[in-house]
Amino acid sequence: MARKSDDITCNVKAYRMSKGWSQQELADKVDVRRQAIYDIESGRYLPNTAIALRLARIFSCRVEDLFVEQTPQEVQPVHVINGKDDTATRLALGRVRDRLVGLPLHGSESIPFGLRSADGLLTPDRKNAQILSSSERLDKTIILMGCDPAFEVLGHHVNRVAPDARVHCRFASSHRALGRLADGLAHVAGTHLHNTDKGESNVVVASQKLAGLSSSVLGFSMLEEGLMVAKGNPLGIRTVADLAQPMVRFINREPGAALRVLLDDQLQRAGIDGTVINGYQNEVTTHREGAYRIACNVADAALGLRAIAEAFDLGFVSITAARCDLVIPNDVTGHPTIKVLLDVLQSAALRREINAIPGYEGSITGKLIADL
Repeated sequence: MARKSDDITCNVKAYRMSKGWSQQELADKVDVRRQAIYDIESGRYLPNTAIALRLARIFSCRVEDLFVEQTPQEVQPVHVINGKDDTATRLALGRVRDRLVGLPLHGSESIPFGLRSADGLLTPDRKNAQILSSSERLDKTIILMGCDPAFEVLGHHVNRVAPDARVHCRFASSHRALGRLADGLAHVAGTHLHNTDKGESNVVVASQKLAGLSSSVLGFSMLEEGLMVAKGNPLGIRTVADLAQPMVRFINREPGAALRVLLDDQLQRAGIDGTVINGYQNEVTTHREGAYRIACNVADAALGLRAIAEAFDLGFVSITAARCDLVIPNDVTGHPTIKVLLDVLQSAALRREINAIPGYEGSITGKLIADL
């Protein structure tokens, strides 16, 4: 296999599906492993000449029909409206007459503004909903639960590919998201549990929670986790051990949250009892709540992500990088929006944007981690 390329569009999956073949069936015909077919279809790798010719012969087409070179990315002059920070690279774009205007998605501007429109209104008996959206729109809406804020970015990429497709992202801890998935209350669950000596925690816990529900675990992002602190880190916090200083006001996450497990593990290694930390019992349930308390000067440190710290103009002390995965039951893969989401996960555009988010890295985006 050769190196991956973001400049080539791979059509092998479309040809395979038109034949009604599984990845394993195609792999048998080409005489390669199933993982090779997966990597080819995802665009992670380009096959060597022999395999490319073999694929073309099997599909009775040309090699250039299977692997199409993309046209160069369009570049246009832009007028960027700079805010407090001019280092932002992600932009929201719009045309004002003949001028392309860029709004930096950095700091607080990366967090959505305003209220969301409702799809329905709960009736007084709280057992029914008055529907405001069309049935067709609801049929193309999926629910993704998890606590990676970049899920909203994924949702926007899905909507760009299919304007009538929607991804409702709802914040939930990894355990809660997997529980909702097992209960049939979500289409997709995000999880970023930290590995132990028992193996891949995302895979192990998902397998336990889903209790035999056939599913795929796909990589989404690598994200930087740690301590959010006041801008400039005035208390000089460098490690979790520094949280034990009497002057530090700490905000914890709820028991079971991935970051809480990470903290307790780090404290145990340092030989520190959590009860000596001022604020160990003060808990919030989201990254944003912790960041907000620091921004309002009612706390000095809280567990969170680098991306959230930067959004609130805070400092950040890195502890580790965790892999966030998406768990998708196989029985929902026929949903039209799930199909789009699976294709988007393999796109170079999504990987490029994930790489541009502070504290994120997209090398594992779309990679098959495990079949449950």
